[in-house]
Amino acid sequence: RESALERADEEEEQKLLQNKAKPKKGASCAITTSVVNSDTGNTVQQQRKKQVVDETVDRRTVFVGNLPVSCTVQALRSLFKEYGQIKSIRFRSLVPAEDTLSKKLAAIKHKVHPNAKFINAYIVFKKECDAVKALNENGTEFASGFHIRVDIASKNSSHDVLRSVFLGNLSYDISNDAVREHFSVCGGVVAVRIVRDRKTGLGKGFGYVLFENTDAVHLALKLNDSVLMGRKVRVKRCGEKWKAPQKSPSQSRAPKDRTVSTLKNKRCSNDSFVGEKANPLKKSSKSKRLKTLPRDKAGKNK
Repeated sequence: RESALERADEEEEQKLLQNKAKPKKGASCAITTSVVNSDTGNTVQQQRKKQVVDETVDRRTVFVGNLPVSCTVQALRSLFKEYGQIKSIRFRSLVPAEDTLSKKLAAIKHKVHPNAKFINAYIVFKKECDAVKALNENGTEFASGFHIRVDIASKNSSHDVLRSVFLGNLSYDISNDAVREHFSVCGGVVAVRIVRDRKTGLGKGFGYVLFENTDAVHLALKLNDSVLMGRKVRVKRCGEKWKAPQKSPSQSRAPKDRTVSTLKNKRCSNDSFVGEKANPLKKSSKSKRLKTLPRDKAGKNK
């Protein structure tokens, strides 16, 4: 009896210990989950803060395109310092002279590929209003043959499509100023953008021109197929799909063999409608018999 009682006491003690241990585990789990949740909350908040900071930086950043390779930070700073305090200037779209050099190192050492002629830059102002003021420098001639393009670097900034035209079949080594000069007869050119390859700096054969008003666009469309640097430039409105030129009537005609075969097929298909040459229709071998009613039913119907 005593041994049985001792065993019962031991079992009760073990149960009590187990029950005490269970809430501890749950509490530890709750603590860990709360820690994890707090960590994730912090990371989400940090990400949101970064996004807000990035957006504000973009609105304070000015893109400057079509700069000569010989451009320096001091030259850009002296041009834009009148608009406000400048926090940083960095060059982009550089083509290093050697493959081993990075773009950043090539910019610092001024070791640029000899065939490269254009570079771009980003200027970060302290205030957003200063960046907006700096847009006044858009279209100014920074150096001989280099009219710069100045725009806000924010992704939300958009150009007026109604005042723009798309250019195709451009020469790969064409300059922005050559396009500006070609279309300046149409009206005031606000900006010229030639899409270039990041690695080589050469053009991809297409670009855009932004005019001061829509009247210039109508005149620019008349320069479609005009020759620029030995190529017929394709000019169309932005957003319109390009249609391939229609073939001449001589090319659209089918070969003689095909026409003869089609005529034969037509004659064969139309033979059933040609008098004596009509092929007789196949009659079914089974002759149709009239249904006869039994005599009893026939008498009743009478």
